[in-house]
Parts: sequence; structure tokens; C-alpha cells
Amino acid sequence: MRYQISGKQIDIGEALQTHVKTELGAILAKYAQRPTGANVIFSKDAHEFVCEATVHLSTGLTATARAHATEIYAAFDGCGEKMEKQLRRYKRRLKDHHKDRTDPVELIGASSYILEREHEDSDSEPATLQPVIVAEMETNIPSLSVGEAVMQMELGNAPVLVFKNDGNKSVNVVYRRDDGNIGWIDPE
Repeated sequence: MRYQISGKQIDIGEALQTHVKTELGAILAKYAQRPTGANVIFSKDAHEFVCEATVHLSTGLTATARAHATEIYAAFDGCGEKMEKQLRRYKRRLKDHHKDRTDPVELIGASSYILEREHEDSDSEPATLQPVIVAEMETNIPSLSVGEAVMQMELGNAPVLVFKNDGNKSVNVVYRRDDGNIGWIDPE
């Protein structure tokens, strides 16, 4: 497995890198079959250290965790606990549903845009209804079952996930509702 451990404008020592590889390796060995890579980024936010970890699984799903603390080791340990909880849930769901995806998730290329936010304090009407594009990026839309899409959304702590439904081959959306439930949009 490939580890990428880095810091944003802070130095990451060998001892911390060894600690991350050891602890994250133990978590992944226990809960994840065949992880392909892990990306751990440390940064500083005011007086706290922030640790963000992303683990790519061989099934194509991705688990993400983020934690912050006043000490860098504590930030990683908190992030590791969140990652362990997510992977434990993922493994239990796979076991409960007797689904073991042997093939990697198919990905469809798509464009992703960031649009400029309208200023709320502006009293004037916009000159055009066309939004201003701030950035354009490439993204991938995974081909998943609805259950896998919900699991991926929860693993990534995302509020919404767009995916290609394995059942009917159409583009679907799952999202977290304000009442805590999960919504599913399946166009006809």
C-alpha cells in the first residue's frame, strides 16, 4: 500500500510519519481488505493542528476522516478513531448484505464547476442570469448500487453523492436530509 504523508506549511518529522504508518496500517489491516493508498495531510488552523486522512479501497470506494487538536499526535489519533469507525461500519455493511464487490467501481468522467456566489448585500439586480464560473475541474462519477452510494456518501462525510445506478444505468443522487434521513433521487 502507498502512503502519502505531508504537511501544509509545517514540517512532518520521521517519528510522526512512522506513527501514522503504524497506526493507520493496523486500522486498515483490521477493517479494510486490499487498500490501495492512503493520503494524510497535516495543517495548522490558528492554535490547533488539523489532520485529514483519505483511504482509497480496492473496491473504488473512498473513506475520509478529519480531526483537530492542540497537539499534532492527538489530531492524528482523533482522525484515526473516526477512520476506524467508518471502516468498521463499512465492513459490517458488506458482511450484512453479503455483497463483496470483486470488480473495481467503474468511473465516468465529468466536468465540475464552481460558480461565483451572489452577494446578498447587493441591492442591484444581476445583469444576466448566467452564473459566473470561477473554476472548472474534472471529476468522476462512480457506478454503484444505491446501498453502495449511501455507504460512499457516509464514508466520505459528504452531504450529497451523484452516481450511476448499477440497476437501471441512469444517473442518480443520494443526499442527507435535514431530518437526518437519506434522500434518493431516481429520474425516470
